[in-house]
Amino acid sequence: METADYSLFSTLDTDEVTVFADLILPIPVPRLFTYRVPRGMADLLRIGARVIVPFGKKNSRVLTAIVAKLHNSPPTAYQARYISEVLDEYPLVTGYQLELFRWMAEYYMCTIGEVMNIALPSGLKISSQSKVQYNPDFDYPELLTDFEAVLLAELKKQPALSYDELGRLAGEGTNVPALIKSLVGKQAVIVFEEVKEKYIPKMVRKIRLHRNYEEREQLLVLLQRLEKLPKQQEVVMRYLSHVPMQRSPELNQKGLDKTILNQDDELSQSSLATLVKNQVFETFEVIQPRFADAHVPQAEIRLTEHQQRASDAIMAQFESRNVVLLHGITGSGKTEVYINLIQQALSGGSQVLYLLPEIALTTQIVVRLQRVFGDKMGIYHSKFSDNERVEVWKGVISGRYQFVVGVRSSVFLPFDNLGLLIVDEEHETSYKQHDPAPRYHARDVAIMLAHWQQAKVLLGSATPALETYYQAKQGRYGLVELFNRFGNATLPDIRLVDTKREKQQKSMKQEFSSVLLESLGQNMERREQSILFQNRRGYSPYMQCEDCDWTAECDNCAVSLTYHQRDAELRCHYCGHKEQVPRTCPACGSTKVKTIGFGTEKLEDQLQIFFPDSKILRMDLDTTRAKNAYQQIIQEFETGGIDILVGTQMITKGLDFDNVSLVGIFDADRLIRFPDFRATERSFQMLTQVSGRAGRRAGRQGTVLIQTANPQQSILQRIIQNDYIGLYEEEIQERQNFNYPPFSRLIKLTIRHTDKRISQQAADRLAAELTDALGSSRVLGPEEPLIERIRNQFLYDILIKLERDKVNVKAVKAFIQERINDILTDKGLRQVSIVADVDCL
Repeated sequence: METADYSLFSTLDTDEVTVFADLILPIPVPRLFTYRVPRGMADLLRIGARVIVPFGKKNSRVLTAIVAKLHNSPPTAYQARYISEVLDEYPLVTGYQLELFRWMAEYYMCTIGEVMNIALPSGLKISSQSKVQYNPDFDYPELLTDFEAVLLAELKKQPALSYDELGRLAGEGTNVPALIKSLVGKQAVIVFEEVKEKYIPKMVRKIRLHRNYEEREQLLVLLQRLEKLPKQQEVVMRYLSHVPMQRSPELNQKGLDKTILNQDDELSQSSLATLVKNQVFETFEVIQPRFADAHVPQAEIRLTEHQQRASDAIMAQFESRNVVLLHGITGSGKTEVYINLIQQALSGGSQVLYLLPEIALTTQIVVRLQRVFGDKMGIYHSKFSDNERVEVWKGVISGRYQFVVGVRSSVFLPFDNLGLLIVDEEHETSYKQHDPAPRYHARDVAIMLAHWQQAKVLLGSATPALETYYQAKQGRYGLVELFNRFGNATLPDIRLVDTKREKQQKSMKQEFSSVLLESLGQNMERREQSILFQNRRGYSPYMQCEDCDWTAECDNCAVSLTYHQRDAELRCHYCGHKEQVPRTCPACGSTKVKTIGFGTEKLEDQLQIFFPDSKILRMDLDTTRAKNAYQQIIQEFETGGIDILVGTQMITKGLDFDNVSLVGIFDADRLIRFPDFRATERSFQMLTQVSGRAGRRAGRQGTVLIQTANPQQSILQRIIQNDYIGLYEEEIQERQNFNYPPFSRLIKLTIRHTDKRISQQAADRLAAELTDALGSSRVLGPEEPLIERIRNQFLYDILIKLERDKVNVKAVKAFIQERINDILTDKGLRQVSIVADVDCL
């Protein structure tokens, strides 16, 4: 790949020549678009700045674009259109980011516009809204109906109205599009696009004394004058108590938040309004950051002997390697090691990015980090509003945030001086973006980003991805191990509960074994907390008729509908389709329609029956949709307000609760038997991680109960023994035998169409062409996936395995893209969709 030119912010000499700009547009097209730069904008334009451009037939769309290149060569295939507006005085996208966009588009087989679209927060993309304006050149009032004439008379009084505003003016029941079409046809109105930036700064209304009263003598005169108006005098005195002008007159210019006086019940609000009207006070607005300065007192982090040794070893490894893996068991205190390294990087003047796999994790870790770094730290994840994410983005550019903690999308932030990237729980599948494109892995993108900025990467996990551990064992990454729990806490006692035997003995109660119920009861008597893990949300995974075996299935997808009891409905977890629960079987009319299986909602419901006096809460996608839901649940659990927390995989990752002494795991067999070559690895990681939530306080060993119908499975024995090395050695041999990662690279091609025959035809043709060129050992399929229809599209998968270091992967990707393009330009297959997933999980 060509070396990037990072001196990107210069402009061309624009005195005599026409300037053209190659722009990245947020649409899935393979090339940049060239636009003409108006002469008045040429001196303002910078590479990396945002511009507004028309696009589409008759300029029907308005898009936000990024300037990728400035030059003097007009396009040969089309007439260049003009840039409409420049949005930025300085670039909001750095040279490093532009290079990252290009690399991701090439590596992940997508377009640079798709990368841009997902990289930029929505608040940095303009929105357009159609507006209607009176045409001042209109000369034919006789053409108007009486209704149109009245409406136009009102419209003349307004600068412009949106479609919605015009509809309200016209009255309920008016066909607004038809009305506008008629007025446009008579040339009575003009329709135009009003372009606005989505980002809106947060404004705070403040109040201050008029400048005439800033001097002491003038202020005394004012107070004497108000002696006959005691309520107004009290307002002024209350303002002075908050803003001590007598000490520093300059404080008055900063003013006081108006809500402070508005919310004071002892003050007369009408007197305040009168003082503003009489220009004793004046109101004004200022921009206030959405992330107010926390001023959290900084806590000192003291490492244990084992943690200090690990930190020193990491720094030593960084001398010779750019990537280091910290393999530390659950509860070993990896976060304290991270904090120590972050402090060192920041003290050296570098930026730091700390990646976490889940929003749930940021809630607890952010509190710990704020105790150390206070308001110097930025937070970036999808639960924040568009405006909040834009403020973090701009805060990185301005230098306000040298350190950011966030989820996978944080790799797109405009860093230009990274010194350290930390990828915590690096094995987690949440780092992989599945839809839409680019289907990237944040861990791998972070490593590339660090390479360009000459930064160091620390990967941390108690159960590293096999590919990562293999790279460390081969010497490509450094390896540091931390196998002592913090504060001399011990690993939990993991026991297997034979549910098959308990069912034979009839000691199971619903989904709970007698052992688990007894342990939960004892735990609550000791006033200790419990976590129950079931990686399936909803009440039951499906409903079935006992008489005819009818099963409730989604109309759009080849999956059963999940029953959600709280909302009394059936839902598809793939397309969002919802149905009412049938009272009788739609097939045979039987009333024996029962729920089968169980999810987190059912466990929560059953626990309320078994332990009516306990506080039970559920943590899954259904209960954490609101912005602060994660934080509220975790805070309540931390403070002891919850006895039992039931959850999906979001409770397995990195959460640290001192009072949790029992973890119960349901349905472990389903995880282990999942048809995927990574099933054993994933099962070990997930079950080990959730087990690690128990017994994190020194002096008390936690207990983990795994319910299984087959306790003899070897993977369960490895989990009990915490034998990651044994798992690795067994799995890596298997991977090598069958040429799976890390010994190969995988590219999955998914072919989609609403007609199954057409989908299969395209898949067969593509597979045949790829097999002819690459060989049958490298091309597997096409095969129907486990779920062969989603959103009314029939799917076929082709898996391509490319040996590492033996194949020119870049050339193979280009060849695959050519074959895909051949199919997509075939008249009979034009409506087929083909999705490429590089390094698929």
